[in-house]
Amino acid sequence: MKYTIETIIDLPLKEVINKLDSVENIKHWQRGLIGVEHQSGTPGEVGAKMRLSYKFGKRQMDMVETITKREFPSEFHATYDTKGMHNIQENYFEETSEGKTKWINKSEFIASSLPLRIMTFLMPGAFKKQSKKYFDDFKNFAEKGISVSEDQ
Repeated sequence: MKYTIETIIDLPLKEVINKLDSVENIKHWQRGLIGVEHQSGTPGEVGAKMRLSYKFGKRQMDMVETITKREFPSEFHATYDTKGMHNIQENYFEETSEGKTKWINKSEFIASSLPLRIMTFLMPGAFKKQSKKYFDDFKNFAEKGISVSEDQ
């Protein structure tokens, strides 16, 4: 399953990238995040792996981020792997003529288990809705300083 979403952030590109490219800031715009742990490679560089742990109600989920391309301020690509799902993310950034930032995200989800294949087929909107929620939460954090973290 593939889809693209985009948003305009009312900040200059450099400021958006500074906020986005910070491990400390992830908790402010990714709901449910309970832990971040460096796994391997040079943090923030191509090939680096980081474990992200989330809790959604009673369900806990761990995923591993692997940076596949880092050409800030214009591009950042990574894969995210969790049990039964491989997610490829391509992020593109550009400054508009008004001094705002346009963020385009191309996502591909590849399910390796039958239940998840069925879910991606029957409920593709749920994946896009979750991605859009993270975009909106980042936009609110970047523009207004609004954090989704419970331990701010």
